[in-house]
Amino acid sequence: MRRRRMRIAFLALPALLGSVLIGPPPAGADPVEATVPAGSERSHHEHDESAQLVRIELTGSDMLDKVVDAGFDIDHGLKRVPNGIEGEAVVTAEQITELEAMGVKILADDEGFEWSEEADGGLGAAAAARTVQPLSHAQTVRVVRADWFTTKGQGFLYVEARTTEGQQANPVVMMQLENDSGRGSSFGFARTMSRFVDSGQYMFHRNLFKLDTRPSEIKVTSSTGGVTTGSVSNWLEGAPPPLTDNPGYKYDFIDGYKHPQQLYSRAEEIARQYPDIAQIIYLPNKTNGYQRKAQATIGGTGQAAVVVSSAAWGHEGGNDVTVEFVERPGANLPLTVEVAGRAVRVLLAKDAAGALASTAAEVAAAVETRSQGLIDRAHPYRTNAGTGIVAPTAGPVALTDFLDEKRVGAPEGEVPRGPATVPVLRIGKHRDGRNPGVLIQAQDHAREWVPATTTLETAERLVRNYKTDKDTKKIVNDTDIFLILSNNPDGANYSFYNFASQRKNLTNHCPDEDADPARRNSWGVDLNRNYRVGSAHDGYAGGSFSCVSGTYQGPEKLSEPEAANIVWLVETYSNIKFMMSVHSNGGQLFWQPGAYIADGRVTTPRPPMGDEAFYWQSAGRILSQVKAYRETVVTPENVGGSSDVLYSSAGNVREDLYHTYGIYAFGWEVGGSIYNPATGNWQGGSFQPPWVGDPALVSGHSETMEYANGIMEMFRIAAEWGKDKKKPTSELVPGGGKYSGPVDVRFETSEPATIYYTTDGSRPTLQSPRYESTDFREPGQVFHVTETTTFRWFSVDTAGNVEKNYDPENGNRNNYRSATITVGKK
Repeated sequence: MRRRRMRIAFLALPALLGSVLIGPPPAGADPVEATVPAGSERSHHEHDESAQLVRIELTGSDMLDKVVDAGFDIDHGLKRVPNGIEGEAVVTAEQITELEAMGVKILADDEGFEWSEEADGGLGAAAAARTVQPLSHAQTVRVVRADWFTTKGQGFLYVEARTTEGQQANPVVMMQLENDSGRGSSFGFARTMSRFVDSGQYMFHRNLFKLDTRPSEIKVTSSTGGVTTGSVSNWLEGAPPPLTDNPGYKYDFIDGYKHPQQLYSRAEEIARQYPDIAQIIYLPNKTNGYQRKAQATIGGTGQAAVVVSSAAWGHEGGNDVTVEFVERPGANLPLTVEVAGRAVRVLLAKDAAGALASTAAEVAAAVETRSQGLIDRAHPYRTNAGTGIVAPTAGPVALTDFLDEKRVGAPEGEVPRGPATVPVLRIGKHRDGRNPGVLIQAQDHAREWVPATTTLETAERLVRNYKTDKDTKKIVNDTDIFLILSNNPDGANYSFYNFASQRKNLTNHCPDEDADPARRNSWGVDLNRNYRVGSAHDGYAGGSFSCVSGTYQGPEKLSEPEAANIVWLVETYSNIKFMMSVHSNGGQLFWQPGAYIADGRVTTPRPPMGDEAFYWQSAGRILSQVKAYRETVVTPENVGGSSDVLYSSAGNVREDLYHTYGIYAFGWEVGGSIYNPATGNWQGGSFQPPWVGDPALVSGHSETMEYANGIMEMFRIAAEWGKDKKKPTSELVPGGGKYSGPVDVRFETSEPATIYYTTDGSRPTLQSPRYESTDFREPGQVFHVTETTTFRWFSVDTAGNVEKNYDPENGNRNNYRSATITVGKK
């Protein structure tokens, strides 16, 4: 760990306070398309019986980027493991060799990371006998968190700890964990902790395991001699009942997955039915549309192949275009193009001997320039130079946009073609900017169907309970809610009707080498990589420059109308102070930092301690309400900064809204793993789980209900935040006074708040040093004071209330807090 050197004579000391999972398809879905990841032909094997599902291990986000850029779709359902990230991929034997050449580890059936349930003895008896020393600035081992939780009758303990020597690799520093069996009992059950590394950087040691009895304290010992203890806290235990327990409360309105037309129609209907509390805002930037150019690849895939694309969209006439390559009798014939209506005939050239002489490159150029506007793009196949001699076709080749090729299990009816306007359902009694706004954005990623139904269920609960439930009335009266039921309608329609695993929108930014129709399931932009802060354009990991990658960030920041709409919305409605981007199916709740530069794992700026504490406090409340429905627990390892919890996602929306506009922006991966008491294991989820299934396990309906509970709690948090006028208080602990020697001190606050302080005698202002955490996911610094020092400080809570009503910008007011630590000489 890097330790800061302070300007006065004290040191910073830690405060010691206590895969992509390729899931089952939706009911009735095509079992091939729904279970095979999207992407280029590398990962789309509907016709390749040799493909197999393999588990893989990557060293971190930098390797993940390389693998995704190569066309493998392994972005969601991944989990952080000690040596990096684990996931799954559907690949052939040839592609396994390619992955191994990239440094990816292919895991055998019995490999892969699983939390150990056994107390293996840890570091041995010598370590267990070590005693805990008094708090000291030389402490090398720290407890980050120790959480007890229960789910479906089973208790679990999760522990995170860190050593200042964790980066040491030769030998690797090991850590041992022990726990007691309740207050006053002795430590025991020693077990080895798992060391976690990401992109070559040490993160922490941690463990998750079953326990039948709640411990009171834990003890952590390192192989280099460090030892410390920590108190065990409750995680999601004892939460207040959800709104669904209120007498007469109405919920469970959604009867199945909804495509964008159904979602938007119901949003508009709600606005008509409840005009006193709801309205529609239409976002100004139309999407690029559920539409494609009509195409054909003619002549195979070799040097003689030609790819042609219509100038008109398929539904606007492109699908009526035909192209024919014709051989004429004779010799010394030029290459000629004839057009009759929508039929393009290419009369191939012949040489002096009467042999065909037109190359694919020549034919492509002729078609593109002489088709009278019917064909606006023609080129050799992929990276071919087009040197092969083109053969005549058996007849006219019809171009198609392929959108009429519906997948098995697609809904009935036709999808509206052309650009779409995205509606925002705004709900609130006072929609004039006086109340804090909350933006819920669902389905940035097309194949994630549960976020859309969760958001619609939330809307129904708000409007249908407004007149009869006092808690709902308070939410609607005190907040201004903006619901985007599907932010990616083009991609979502493609997922419902054509290719269930579509992730991105439908915009094709690909150059010729990736523009043939066999790549069509790989086109599009990952909308959650298209924003401005922490972008791959600026060197951050997790966004791709490859147009066929699942995380393609687009040609430039905010290139996509769907992303530009979000920026327009928060700039137009500046009262939006909270945001939740709802995804699936990882089972995580996270915030900033969301991205890092892989070399050295340099993250985007971390939130101040007050914001970080507010995020954690809010997460506990939100996830407690999720748990209340069917005991689903999002574990502490899956909560926090997203680049710490999972991986780097460059250019994500949360980062932009928080750092640019000061909006508390969460990312939510609904679904994920659920503990199955019948097997004693955690069961993974999928993007489109069966709508109805075992209510205790994975089903779209259950996920919709439980995560709607969580969003309703987020509204209550925002309402309380908007009414918060209480000033925070803070203390320097153990406080000012005379001490016989060096003393360790830290700040504590009455609520999530950020402290600004000075030690040079000046007034503290918003430009003064900010009290920081010891390291990410840890409590605040402890200062080791070695000479007499005066601290001056004030605290500001997340609602902007300043302690003692102090005005840091008014030099005439000095009602800041102050304490002097007087250190005597020995």
